[in-house]
Amino acid sequence: MRKSVENLATSKTTGGRRHPLRIRRKYETDRYPNEAETGAQVTITRAVRGKNRKTAVKTIDFVNLATGDAKVKKTKILKVLDNATNNDYKRRGIITKGAILETQEGKCRVVSKPGQNGIVNAILVKE
Repeated sequence: MRKSVENLATSKTTGGRRHPLRIRRKYETDRYPNEAETGAQVTITRAVRGKNRKTAVKTIDFVNLATGDAKVKKTKILKVLDNATNNDYKRRGIITKGAILETQEGKCRVVSKPGQNGIVNAILVKE
Protein backbone atom coordinates (compact mmCIF):
# COMPACT_ATOMS: atom_id res chain seq x y z
CA MET A 1 0.00 0.00 0.00
CA ARG A 2 1.30 3.45 -0.93
CA LYS A 3 1.63 5.90 1.91
CA SER A 4 1.00 9.55 1.29
CA VAL A 5 3.32 12.29 2.47
CA GLU A 6 0.42 13.71 4.48
CA ASN A 7 0.52 10.85 7.01
CA LEU A 8 4.13 11.45 8.05
CA ALA A 9 3.06 13.92 10.74
CA THR A 10 1.38 11.18 12.82
CA SER A 11 3.16 9.57 15.73
CA LYS A 12 4.64 6.07 15.69
CA THR A 13 3.06 3.19 17.60
CA THR A 14 5.99 3.45 20.04
CA GLY A 15 5.13 7.09 20.72
CA GLY A 16 8.17 8.48 18.93
CA ARG A 17 8.09 11.27 16.37
CA ARG A 18 8.00 10.51 12.68
CA HIS A 19 10.44 12.45 10.47
CA PRO A 20 9.52 12.82 6.80
CA LEU A 21 12.08 11.49 4.32
CA ARG A 22 11.51 14.50 2.08
CA ILE A 23 9.36 17.60 1.88
CA ARG A 24 5.99 17.65 0.17
CA ARG A 25 6.15 18.27 -3.58
CA LYS A 26 4.08 20.97 -5.25
CA TYR A 27 2.05 18.41 -7.22
CA GLU A 28 1.16 16.54 -4.01
CA THR A 29 -0.60 19.50 -2.43
CA ASP A 30 -4.36 19.34 -2.38
CA ARG A 31 -6.81 21.98 -3.55
CA TYR A 32 -10.51 22.36 -3.15
CA PRO A 33 -12.56 20.52 -5.79
CA ASN A 34 -14.20 22.68 -8.43
CA GLU A 35 -17.92 21.90 -8.35
CA ALA A 36 -19.90 23.23 -11.30
CA GLU A 37 -23.44 24.42 -10.58
CA THR A 38 -26.27 25.90 -12.64
CA GLY A 39 -26.42 29.67 -13.01
CA ALA A 40 -25.01 32.48 -15.13
CA GLN A 41 -21.75 31.32 -16.70
CA VAL A 42 -18.63 31.93 -14.62
CA THR A 43 -15.31 30.29 -15.48
CA ILE A 44 -11.98 30.33 -13.67
CA THR A 45 -8.49 29.64 -14.95
CA ARG A 46 -5.83 28.11 -12.73
CA ALA A 47 -2.18 27.23 -13.19
CA VAL A 48 -1.38 23.52 -13.25
CA ARG A 49 1.78 21.44 -13.60
CA GLY A 50 4.11 22.17 -16.50
CA LYS A 51 3.24 25.87 -17.03
CA ASN A 52 -0.16 24.81 -18.34
CA ARG A 53 -3.50 26.46 -17.61
CA LYS A 54 -6.79 24.75 -16.82
CA THR A 55 -10.15 26.42 -17.43
CA ALA A 56 -12.96 25.31 -15.15
CA VAL A 57 -16.67 26.11 -14.88
CA LYS A 58 -17.97 27.47 -11.58
CA THR A 59 -21.52 28.07 -12.82
CA ILE A 60 -23.10 27.49 -16.23
CA ASP A 61 -26.61 27.72 -17.65
CA PHE A 62 -26.20 26.18 -21.13
CA VAL A 63 -25.13 22.75 -22.37
CA ASN A 64 -23.88 21.61 -25.79
CA LEU A 65 -26.38 18.83 -26.50
CA ALA A 66 -25.68 16.14 -29.12
CA THR A 67 -29.08 14.93 -30.33
CA GLY A 68 -27.86 11.78 -32.08
CA ASP A 69 -28.31 12.80 -35.72
CA ALA A 70 -24.84 14.44 -35.87
CA LYS A 71 -26.20 17.80 -34.69
CA VAL A 72 -25.24 19.76 -31.60
CA LYS A 73 -27.54 22.35 -30.01
CA LYS A 74 -26.87 24.88 -27.28
CA THR A 75 -29.67 24.21 -24.80
CA LYS A 76 -30.63 25.78 -21.47
CA ILE A 77 -30.16 23.66 -18.34
CA LEU A 78 -33.32 23.50 -16.22
CA LYS A 79 -32.06 21.39 -13.30
CA VAL A 80 -29.86 18.46 -12.24
CA LEU A 81 -31.97 15.32 -11.96
CA ASP A 82 -29.40 12.74 -10.87
CA ASN A 83 -25.69 12.48 -10.11
CA ALA A 84 -24.32 8.99 -9.55
CA THR A 85 -20.97 10.39 -8.38
CA ASN A 86 -22.28 11.46 -5.00
CA ASN A 87 -25.72 11.64 -3.35
CA ASP A 88 -24.76 15.01 -1.87
CA TYR A 89 -23.96 16.31 -5.38
CA LYS A 90 -27.44 15.23 -6.49
CA ARG A 91 -29.05 17.16 -3.63
CA ARG A 92 -26.91 20.27 -4.19
CA GLY A 93 -27.27 20.21 -8.00
CA ILE A 94 -23.56 19.81 -8.83
CA ILE A 95 -22.73 18.99 -12.47
CA THR A 96 -20.04 16.34 -13.03
CA LYS A 97 -19.32 13.77 -15.73
CA GLY A 98 -22.20 11.27 -15.84
CA ALA A 99 -24.76 13.62 -14.26
CA ILE A 100 -28.31 13.51 -15.68
CA LEU A 101 -29.62 16.99 -16.53
CA GLU A 102 -33.06 18.20 -17.49
CA THR A 103 -32.91 20.58 -20.46
CA GLN A 104 -35.45 22.18 -22.76
CA GLU A 105 -34.85 19.32 -25.24
CA GLY A 106 -35.30 16.57 -22.61
CA LYS A 107 -33.04 14.49 -20.37
CA CYS A 108 -29.34 14.33 -21.16
CA ARG A 109 -26.16 12.81 -19.68
CA VAL A 110 -22.98 14.86 -19.27
CA VAL A 111 -19.97 13.39 -21.11
CA SER A 112 -17.39 16.14 -20.44
CA LYS A 113 -15.67 17.19 -17.22
CA PRO A 114 -16.93 20.72 -16.49
CA GLY A 115 -14.65 21.15 -13.47
CA GLN A 116 -11.60 20.53 -15.67
CA ASN A 117 -12.52 21.38 -19.28
CA GLY A 118 -14.56 24.54 -18.80
CA ILE A 119 -17.41 23.26 -20.97
CA VAL A 120 -20.49 21.06 -20.56
CA ASN A 121 -21.13 18.58 -23.36
CA ALA A 122 -23.99 16.09 -23.12
CA ILE A 123 -25.85 13.46 -25.12
CA LEU A 124 -29.60 13.01 -25.25
CA VAL A 125 -30.91 10.11 -23.15
CA LYS A 126 -33.51 7.85 -24.78
CA GLU A 127 -36.57 7.43 -22.57
